Amino acid sequence: RTTQEVEPLANYFVGRVKKDYRNGDLVLGVIGTSLTRSLNDEFRPRLASHAELVGTDWQYMWDNRAYSFIGSAALSSVAGDPQVITNRQRSNSRLYQRPGRAEGSDGFFRTRLDTTATALRGYGAYARVAKDAGDWRWESAVNLRNPGFETNDYSFLTKSDYIWNNVNIIRAYNTPTRYYRSLFAVAGGQAERNFEGDVTRNTDVHAFVETTTNNFWNVNAFFIRRIPGLIDDKLLRGGPAVRTEGSYFYSSNISTDSRKQWQLSSNPSYATTTLGGSSTNANVQLRVQPNTRTSISFGPAFSKSLGKQQYVAATPDATNAEFGGKRYVFADIQQKSLSLDTRFNLTFTPTMTLELYAQPLLASAHFTDFKEFDAPREKAMSSYGNDIGSITSETNADNRVVRYRIDPDGAGQANSFVIANPDFNLRSLRGSAVFRWEYRPGSTLYFVWTQQRADLAPVGDFDFARDRSALLGARPDNVFLVKATWWLAR
Repeated sequence: RTTQEVEPLANYFVGRVKKDYRNGDLVLGVIGTSLTRSLNDEFRPRLASHAELVGTDWQYMWDNRAYSFIGSAALSSVAGDPQVITNRQRSNSRLYQRPGRAEGSDGFFRTRLDTTATALRGYGAYARVAKDAGDWRWESAVNLRNPGFETNDYSFLTKSDYIWNNVNIIRAYNTPTRYYRSLFAVAGGQAERNFEGDVTRNTDVHAFVETTTNNFWNVNAFFIRRIPGLIDDKLLRGGPAVRTEGSYFYSSNISTDSRKQWQLSSNPSYATTTLGGSSTNANVQLRVQPNTRTSISFGPAFSKSLGKQQYVAATPDATNAEFGGKRYVFADIQQKSLSLDTRFNLTFTPTMTLELYAQPLLASAHFTDFKEFDAPREKAMSSYGNDIGSITSETNADNRVVRYRIDPDGAGQANSFVIANPDFNLRSLRGSAVFRWEYRPGSTLYFVWTQQRADLAPVGDFDFARDRSALLGARPDNVFLVKATWWLAR
């Protein structure tokens, strides 16, 4: 018999205070969070010893709430073993190790890699001012997270090191005419920079229009033009910043009268890129309400895409000094996916319901035209075997490619290297059943069953019959959960 500690003793704390003023037109709030852990030698280099956040938020409305100013601000701090803090600095949300990163202050808010540091601190803020009522409306917002902002010990953070802002102009037509019951149009743009001043890829102009017809159908259309040649400081996942392709994205949605027993909707989209990539998505959803207590919906969806800047791998190469002594391999990626969302909702009584959901998914990804960027902060790329070097493949007994050998510079000084064939097929099924019983006002019991099964194969081509059989044969994971809430009446 042995004993193994799987999670250290920890304390999580959240405190929140809000106060209304001026009949609710002004709301002020503060929040504080704290996490402390008791760590032994095994967990000390893996988990933070403590993490804190303090913040404030506000909401102010005036002129009969036609105008608003809302925002929030927070400071975060994480402390622990140097290995823990080094891992946080190197995470994909900040990439302190990126070659070419401008050196900044290593004071209270650290901005460059320090493997001896025992703390990481940061700040974030958001503010929006807008006119929210009337025929003409507008909004302008700014959102920022400095590189050291970190909340993953008690929340969920995937990105920091950005300053984002947007502006939108809105026109609303709320008086019915012979052509529509209402019409809503938006035009605007957004821009994003990192804390080094680079304009990054999340910069675009966009437009949106939506109408409700006189027979209560809803129709909308959406357009985005992403500016080409902008900086992407995370595409190489720790390598230098490079420039990316631009794109055009078109999307629309049409749905029939939601009051009817039979309802139909579709949300197709199409995108193209300046490097020749494309993406097509098509779906349809049918929803049936046999009576007021029951609803059933089916939503098949299919997508097909070609990407031109797909990250594959990184390998050491001392001769490639411009890229920090590494080769970053990219490729074209051809993807296909087919899914079916199915829902069944049954209301026994206002206090007792049953919800069922299932989503089978079949997807494939095939990689071709392996290549690399020619230089940091540029978008030009060279293909192995065509523009530079050579590439050969190795197959197995089934004549499927299992690996590639790449010589990046032919007769040059760089050594050849091997990468595994990244092709894959994913077969997945997710399902859940939720029974809800409100046994007293405000107090509820939930009985939940979830099942997930997945199968991953190094194939790369889409074959419905084969992938369906593999999905049904995959071993399922089942989780049973009971959740209870109890409302304390005043």
